[in-house]
Amino acid sequence: MATQIRDTQFGHLVRFLSRNKLFRYPDEVDSSLWKRPLQCDANQTSVSPAEQASDTKGLDQQSPSTANVGENDGEFNLIDWYGPDDPENPQNWSRNWKLLVAFLMCILNFSFYIASSIYVPGIPSIMEDFGVSEIVATLGLSLFTLGYGLGPMLWSPMSEIPQLGRSPLYFWTFLAFILLQLPTGFAVDMPMFLVFRVLTGFVGSPPLATGGATIIDMYDPASAGYGICILSSFGVLGPVFGPIIGGFAAPAEGWRWTIWIFTWLCALVVVLLFFLLPETSAANILYRRARRLRKITGDARFRSQSEIDAARHTLKDHLVALLYGILFLWFESFPLVFGDIYGFSTGAQGLAFLGIFIGALVTVPLFLLWIKHGVIPRFTKPSFKPEMVLPPTFVGAISLPICLFWYGWTARESVHWILPIIGSSLFTVGVVTLFNTVFNYLGISYPAYVASIFAGNALFRASFGASFPLFARELFRQLGIGPGNSLLGGIAICFIPIPFIFYRYGEKIRHMSKNARHDI
Repeated sequence: MATQIRDTQFGHLVRFLSRNKLFRYPDEVDSSLWKRPLQCDANQTSVSPAEQASDTKGLDQQSPSTANVGENDGEFNLIDWYGPDDPENPQNWSRNWKLLVAFLMCILNFSFYIASSIYVPGIPSIMEDFGVSEIVATLGLSLFTLGYGLGPMLWSPMSEIPQLGRSPLYFWTFLAFILLQLPTGFAVDMPMFLVFRVLTGFVGSPPLATGGATIIDMYDPASAGYGICILSSFGVLGPVFGPIIGGFAAPAEGWRWTIWIFTWLCALVVVLLFFLLPETSAANILYRRARRLRKITGDARFRSQSEIDAARHTLKDHLVALLYGILFLWFESFPLVFGDIYGFSTGAQGLAFLGIFIGALVTVPLFLLWIKHGVIPRFTKPSFKPEMVLPPTFVGAISLPICLFWYGWTARESVHWILPIIGSSLFTVGVVTLFNTVFNYLGISYPAYVASIFAGNALFRASFGASFPLFARELFRQLGIGPGNSLLGGIAICFIPIPFIFYRYGEKIRHMSKNARHDI
């Protein structure tokens, strides 16, 4: 436990105040510790990191290794883990600590995502307070979404810089996110409000892309599939619960209370991050280890591998972005359906989103069973290919247009309101099976650049999520609920072949990228 607490922001503060006398690292007690694995392997043939990766087919990019500890690499002594059971290696942490960090990523993801949609029920209130049109008021959602699409383009590559790591970015950006809610909630006019909405979306966005990288830091690829599924499910639940909570807060207290509610939630989360979130980036942990040894021994030759390698980060866009845009556009039809057609109050309109939640309760356990029985057994086989994780996307690609047509054409006065809610639950099938499978596929295919890859994905998703709500309600008003959803369903049908194409030709497509893995 002390090992993990030492690497939290709280632990760093204690070390600073005590001048490194408290929470000392093992190498600060015994500076020769780095030699022990080398001595144990003295009679063994040295194996390069590249050869190790080849032997294991690269399935575990951060597995404990001692073969290159202390090897002379030209002018440098490479510093790696202190043996296969090194307690500082996130892969060796106890099950409870891994679960705790994964839980922190989930509530961080949830609390940030809820900040986007909780605002929607407050749109009529902000229209009245600032005397603006519905489209201008909707910018509060669109610009926030745009902000968190752009944010990971900066924060995710920064989290992969060994000198920075992931944990400080989570804490300090989320703290800034909370503080910036004050001028947002106390905005005196619409321009001020919109400026701070885009800023808060930008600074609070690291968990959107980097959260998946944190899961991969701690777990082997097979187990990481569970974590990424649960993490992204919390990301879906945020936009679902936002309108439910905001639907009761906005009519009672006005739009400002939609800001204060999630700010209190986020304040609790940032306290937990301060005390309980350790660093998970192996590159950062080993960088700081090498830096400590240079300081303790006075030998400047100690280097971590990341200090020698020239890290390059690239971005890649993905067609799943359109699904994200459809999600935000489709959400805008709920007030028209359940408010205008079925006469629900503002608070009750939020409850209509529970159909999506129930869909998640059914789909997520089934998806986890697929990972357990359909994915994990294949990881140990020499014939494993990342494309083997893609079959759930077949179900998702088909369920999405079915959901949109069902929801659109049952949303009428002559049909009971429960039918469109049941239809809406199928949307979760598409979201869970498509998002989670794609994230797993990316994590396996681009393990060295996973945070940056997720950042590129987040940008394109948010671009659609930011722009679609601006015309969503007008689209449904002009075309009608049925034809409007049919249009979205038709678009979704056009993308049905894509999962099958990637399943059949994904290996060739992957090998076109120099940053993807070519060993599987």
